[in-house]
Amino acid sequence: MARLNPWRWAVLGLAALYFLIPLAASVVFTVDVPGRGVTFDAYTRIVSTEGFVPSLLLSLQLAAAIIAVVLLLMVPAMVALRLGAPRLRPVVEVVCLLPLVVPPIAYVAGIATVLKWGPEHLSRTPLFQTFVALQDPDFPVVLVLAYVVLALPFVYRALDSGLRAIDVRTLVEAARSCGASWPQALIRSVLPNLRGALLNAAFLTLALVLGEFTVAQLLGFRPFAVWIFSIGGSQAQMSVAVSVLSLLVTWALLLALAGAGGRTRTASSRG
Repeated sequence: MARLNPWRWAVLGLAALYFLIPLAASVVFTVDVPGRGVTFDAYTRIVSTEGFVPSLLLSLQLAAAIIAVVLLLMVPAMVALRLGAPRLRPVVEVVCLLPLVVPPIAYVAGIATVLKWGPEHLSRTPLFQTFVALQDPDFPVVLVLAYVVLALPFVYRALDSGLRAIDVRTLVEAARSCGASWPQALIRSVLPNLRGALLNAAFLTLALVLGEFTVAQLLGFRPFAVWIFSIGGSQAQMSVAVSVLSLLVTWALLLALAGAGGRTRTASSRG
Protein backbone atom coordinates (compact mmCIF):
# COMPACT_ATOMS: atom_id res chain seq x y z
CA MET A 1 0.00 0.00 0.00
CA ALA A 2 2.91 2.35 0.73
CA ARG A 3 4.07 2.11 -2.90
CA LEU A 4 0.78 3.60 -4.05
CA ASN A 5 1.15 6.76 -1.98
CA PRO A 6 3.38 8.63 -4.50
CA TRP A 7 0.90 7.81 -7.26
CA ARG A 8 -1.94 9.06 -5.15
CA TRP A 9 -0.14 12.33 -4.53
CA ALA A 10 0.63 12.60 -8.24
CA VAL A 11 -3.02 12.11 -9.17
CA LEU A 12 -4.13 14.62 -6.54
CA GLY A 13 -1.51 17.08 -7.78
CA LEU A 14 -2.66 16.75 -11.40
CA ALA A 15 -6.28 17.17 -10.32
CA ALA A 16 -5.36 20.28 -8.33
CA LEU A 17 -3.54 21.74 -11.32
CA TYR A 18 -6.50 20.94 -13.56
CA PHE A 19 -8.80 23.02 -11.36
CA LEU A 20 -6.42 25.67 -10.01
CA ILE A 21 -4.72 26.74 -13.26
CA PRO A 22 -7.97 27.90 -14.95
CA LEU A 23 -9.03 29.54 -11.68
CA ALA A 24 -5.70 31.37 -11.41
CA ALA A 25 -5.95 32.46 -15.04
CA SER A 26 -9.44 33.81 -14.37
CA VAL A 27 -8.23 35.77 -11.35
CA VAL A 28 -5.34 37.24 -13.36
CA PHE A 29 -7.77 38.24 -16.10
CA THR A 30 -9.97 40.10 -13.61
CA VAL A 31 -7.17 42.06 -11.89
CA ASP A 32 -4.70 42.72 -14.72
CA VAL A 33 -5.90 45.70 -16.74
CA PRO A 34 -3.70 46.72 -19.70
CA GLY A 35 -2.21 50.15 -19.11
CA ARG A 36 -3.33 50.27 -15.46
CA GLY A 37 -1.58 47.31 -13.93
CA VAL A 38 -3.15 45.34 -11.11
CA THR A 39 -6.53 46.65 -9.98
CA PHE A 40 -9.48 45.18 -8.13
CA ASP A 41 -12.12 47.40 -9.69
CA ALA A 42 -13.87 44.38 -11.21
CA TYR A 43 -14.55 43.09 -7.71
CA THR A 44 -15.33 46.38 -5.97
CA ARG A 45 -17.94 47.32 -8.58
CA ILE A 46 -19.89 44.05 -8.37
CA VAL A 47 -22.38 45.04 -5.67
CA SER A 48 -23.15 48.41 -7.27
CA THR A 49 -23.70 46.94 -10.75
CA GLU A 50 -27.28 47.11 -11.98
CA GLY A 51 -29.12 43.83 -11.59
CA PHE A 52 -26.65 42.12 -9.24
CA VAL A 53 -28.64 42.38 -6.01
CA PRO A 54 -32.09 41.57 -7.51
CA SER A 55 -30.78 38.56 -9.44
CA LEU A 56 -28.88 37.19 -6.44
CA LEU A 57 -31.85 37.68 -4.12
CA LEU A 58 -34.12 35.97 -6.64
CA SER A 59 -31.78 32.96 -6.85
CA LEU A 60 -31.53 32.73 -3.06
CA GLN A 61 -35.31 32.92 -2.69
CA LEU A 62 -35.76 30.24 -5.33
CA ALA A 63 -33.13 28.08 -3.62
CA ALA A 64 -34.86 28.37 -0.23
CA ALA A 65 -38.24 27.44 -1.71
CA ILE A 66 -36.80 24.55 -3.73
CA ILE A 67 -34.88 23.13 -0.78
CA ALA A 68 -38.01 23.23 1.37
CA VAL A 69 -40.21 21.63 -1.29
CA VAL A 70 -37.82 18.88 -2.33
CA LEU A 71 -36.99 17.87 1.25
CA LEU A 72 -40.66 17.87 2.25
CA LEU A 73 -41.34 15.57 -0.68
CA MET A 74 -38.34 13.27 -0.50
CA VAL A 75 -37.65 12.71 3.21
CA PRO A 76 -41.08 11.23 4.15
CA ALA A 77 -41.23 9.33 0.86
CA MET A 78 -37.81 7.72 1.29
CA VAL A 79 -38.39 6.87 4.94
CA ALA A 80 -41.74 5.29 4.06
CA LEU A 81 -40.09 3.47 1.17
CA ARG A 82 -37.40 2.07 3.42
CA LEU A 83 -39.88 0.99 6.09
CA GLY A 84 -42.84 -0.23 4.07
CA ALA A 85 -41.83 -1.01 0.50
CA PRO A 86 -38.11 -1.69 0.12
CA ARG A 87 -38.73 -3.67 -3.08
CA LEU A 88 -39.86 -0.48 -4.81
CA ARG A 89 -36.51 1.19 -4.20
CA PRO A 90 -35.15 0.42 -7.73
CA VAL A 91 -38.29 1.93 -9.30
CA VAL A 92 -38.05 5.10 -7.21
CA GLU A 93 -34.34 5.34 -7.93
CA VAL A 94 -34.92 5.18 -11.69
CA VAL A 95 -37.66 7.81 -11.50
CA CYS A 96 -35.51 10.16 -9.41
CA LEU A 97 -32.50 9.77 -11.70
CA LEU A 98 -34.44 10.38 -14.93
CA PRO A 99 -33.59 14.14 -14.98
CA LEU A 100 -29.94 13.18 -15.51
CA VAL A 101 -30.71 11.54 -18.86
CA VAL A 102 -33.25 14.07 -20.15
CA PRO A 103 -31.46 16.92 -21.99
CA PRO A 104 -32.22 20.28 -20.36
CA ILE A 105 -33.15 21.76 -23.74
CA ALA A 106 -35.81 19.09 -24.23
CA TYR A 107 -37.03 19.54 -20.67
CA VAL A 108 -37.44 23.30 -20.99
CA ALA A 109 -39.04 22.92 -24.43
CA GLY A 110 -41.75 20.79 -22.86
CA ILE A 111 -42.30 23.34 -20.08
CA ALA A 112 -42.50 26.20 -22.58
CA THR A 113 -45.04 24.28 -24.66
CA VAL A 114 -47.28 23.75 -21.64
CA LEU A 115 -46.99 27.39 -20.58
CA LYS A 116 -47.94 28.47 -24.09
CA TRP A 117 -50.80 25.98 -24.41
CA GLY A 118 -52.38 26.91 -21.07
CA PRO A 119 -53.25 30.59 -21.67
CA GLU A 120 -54.45 29.85 -25.20
CA HIS A 121 -56.93 27.14 -24.20
CA LEU A 122 -57.80 28.21 -20.65
CA SER A 123 -58.20 31.96 -21.12
CA ARG A 124 -61.86 31.85 -20.07
CA THR A 125 -61.35 29.67 -17.01
CA PRO A 126 -60.01 30.41 -13.51
CA LEU A 127 -56.88 28.41 -14.38
CA PHE A 128 -55.73 31.25 -16.62
CA GLN A 129 -54.68 33.29 -13.59
CA THR A 130 -52.81 30.25 -12.31
CA PHE A 131 -50.64 30.21 -15.42
CA VAL A 132 -50.04 33.95 -15.03
CA ALA A 133 -49.02 33.53 -11.38
CA LEU A 134 -46.66 30.70 -12.26
CA GLN A 135 -44.70 33.08 -14.50
CA ASP A 136 -44.52 36.08 -12.17
CA PRO A 137 -41.04 37.61 -12.84
CA ASP A 138 -40.68 38.67 -9.19
CA PHE A 139 -40.90 35.03 -8.09
CA PRO A 140 -41.38 32.54 -10.94
CA VAL A 141 -43.03 29.51 -9.38
CA VAL A 142 -42.49 27.64 -12.63
CA LEU A 143 -38.74 27.74 -11.95
CA VAL A 144 -39.34 26.27 -8.50
CA LEU A 145 -41.25 23.36 -10.04
CA ALA A 146 -38.66 22.87 -12.77
CA TYR A 147 -35.68 22.98 -10.40
CA VAL A 148 -37.34 20.56 -7.96
CA VAL A 149 -37.31 17.98 -10.74
CA LEU A 150 -33.68 18.79 -11.64
CA ALA A 151 -32.64 18.49 -7.99
CA LEU A 152 -34.23 15.06 -7.48
CA PRO A 153 -31.14 12.99 -8.47
CA PHE A 154 -28.83 14.85 -6.10
CA VAL A 155 -31.28 14.91 -3.21
CA TYR A 156 -32.09 11.24 -3.69
CA ARG A 157 -28.44 10.20 -3.60
CA ALA A 158 -27.69 12.33 -0.53
CA LEU A 159 -30.69 11.05 1.42
CA ASP A 160 -30.19 7.46 0.31
CA SER A 161 -26.61 7.51 1.61
CA GLY A 162 -27.77 8.97 4.91
CA LEU A 163 -30.56 6.42 5.34
CA ARG A 164 -28.19 3.54 4.57
CA ALA A 165 -25.93 4.68 7.42
CA ILE A 166 -28.64 4.42 10.10
CA ASP A 167 -31.12 1.78 11.24
CA VAL A 168 -34.35 3.60 10.38
CA ARG A 169 -36.67 0.77 11.42
CA THR A 170 -35.16 0.49 14.90
CA LEU A 171 -35.29 4.26 15.45
CA VAL A 172 -38.93 4.49 14.38
CA GLU A 173 -40.01 1.45 16.39
CA ALA A 174 -38.25 2.78 19.49
CA ALA A 175 -39.97 6.15 19.11
CA ARG A 176 -43.34 4.52 18.50
CA SER A 177 -42.95 2.28 21.55
CA CYS A 178 -42.42 5.43 23.63
CA GLY A 179 -45.77 6.79 22.46
CA ALA A 180 -44.63 9.03 19.60
CA SER A 181 -46.83 9.43 16.55
CA TRP A 182 -45.46 8.80 13.06
CA PRO A 183 -44.66 12.51 12.42
CA GLN A 184 -43.02 12.79 15.84
CA ALA A 185 -40.97 9.67 15.20
CA LEU A 186 -39.79 11.12 11.91
CA ILE A 187 -38.97 14.57 13.31
CA ARG A 188 -37.44 13.57 16.64
CA SER A 189 -35.76 10.26 15.82
CA VAL A 190 -34.92 10.08 12.13
CA LEU A 191 -34.18 13.67 11.11
CA PRO A 192 -31.50 14.33 13.77
CA ASN A 193 -29.60 11.31 12.45
CA LEU A 194 -29.95 12.58 8.88
CA ARG A 195 -28.42 15.98 9.59
CA GLY A 196 -25.42 15.42 7.35
CA ALA A 197 -27.51 14.03 4.51
CA LEU A 198 -29.97 16.93 4.75
CA LEU A 199 -27.11 19.44 4.65
CA ASN A 200 -25.62 17.69 1.64
CA ALA A 201 -28.95 17.73 -0.18
CA ALA A 202 -29.52 21.40 0.65
CA PHE A 203 -26.03 22.38 -0.48
CA LEU A 204 -26.28 20.50 -3.77
CA THR A 205 -29.65 22.10 -4.45
CA LEU A 206 -28.28 25.56 -3.68
CA ALA A 207 -25.34 24.99 -6.04
CA LEU A 208 -27.75 23.80 -8.75
CA VAL A 209 -29.96 26.88 -8.45
CA LEU A 210 -27.06 29.34 -8.43
CA GLY A 211 -25.44 27.76 -11.48
CA GLU A 212 -28.40 26.67 -13.64
CA PHE A 213 -28.69 28.74 -16.83
CA THR A 214 -30.54 26.89 -19.61
CA VAL A 215 -34.01 26.61 -18.08
CA ALA A 216 -34.12 30.15 -16.72
CA GLN A 217 -32.74 31.74 -19.89
CA LEU A 218 -35.09 29.95 -22.27
CA LEU A 219 -38.11 30.67 -20.09
CA GLY A 220 -37.21 34.36 -20.00
CA PHE A 221 -36.31 34.84 -16.34
CA ARG A 222 -33.18 36.48 -14.93
CA PRO A 223 -31.75 34.78 -11.86
CA PHE A 224 -28.08 34.98 -10.91
CA ALA A 225 -26.60 32.73 -13.61
CA VAL A 226 -28.50 34.52 -16.37
CA TRP A 227 -27.36 37.89 -15.02
CA ILE A 228 -23.72 36.77 -15.13
CA PHE A 229 -24.17 35.74 -18.75
CA SER A 230 -25.93 38.98 -19.67
CA ILE A 231 -23.10 41.22 -18.44
CA GLY A 232 -20.44 39.05 -20.07
CA GLY A 233 -20.68 40.83 -23.41
CA SER A 234 -20.22 44.36 -22.07
CA GLN A 235 -18.28 43.74 -18.83
CA ALA A 236 -16.24 40.63 -19.36
CA GLN A 237 -13.91 41.18 -16.42
CA MET A 238 -16.77 41.69 -13.98
CA SER A 239 -18.55 38.61 -15.32
CA VAL A 240 -15.47 36.48 -14.68
CA ALA A 241 -14.97 38.13 -11.28
CA VAL A 242 -18.51 37.22 -10.21
CA SER A 243 -17.98 33.66 -11.43
CA VAL A 244 -14.74 33.39 -9.44
CA LEU A 245 -16.42 34.71 -6.30
CA SER A 246 -19.34 32.31 -6.79
CA LEU A 247 -16.94 29.39 -7.12
CA LEU A 248 -14.99 30.41 -4.02
CA VAL A 249 -18.19 30.83 -1.99
CA THR A 250 -19.36 27.41 -3.15
CA TRP A 251 -16.08 25.84 -2.10
CA ALA A 252 -16.24 27.61 1.27
CA LEU A 253 -19.75 26.28 1.84
CA LEU A 254 -18.61 22.79 0.89
CA LEU A 255 -15.67 22.94 3.31
CA ALA A 256 -17.93 24.29 6.07
CA LEU A 257 -20.40 21.49 5.39
CA ALA A 258 -17.65 18.88 5.50
CA GLY A 259 -16.40 20.33 8.78
CA ALA A 260 -19.89 20.35 10.29
CA GLY A 261 -20.43 16.76 9.19
CA GLY A 262 -17.11 15.71 10.69
CA ARG A 263 -17.92 17.37 14.01
CA THR A 264 -21.33 15.72 14.05
CA ARG A 265 -19.85 12.26 13.49
CA THR A 266 -17.21 12.86 16.16
CA ALA A 267 -19.81 13.96 18.70
CA SER A 268 -21.98 10.95 17.85
CA SER A 269 -19.11 8.51 18.27
CA ARG A 270 -18.17 10.02 21.63
CA GLY A 271 -21.78 9.86 22.78
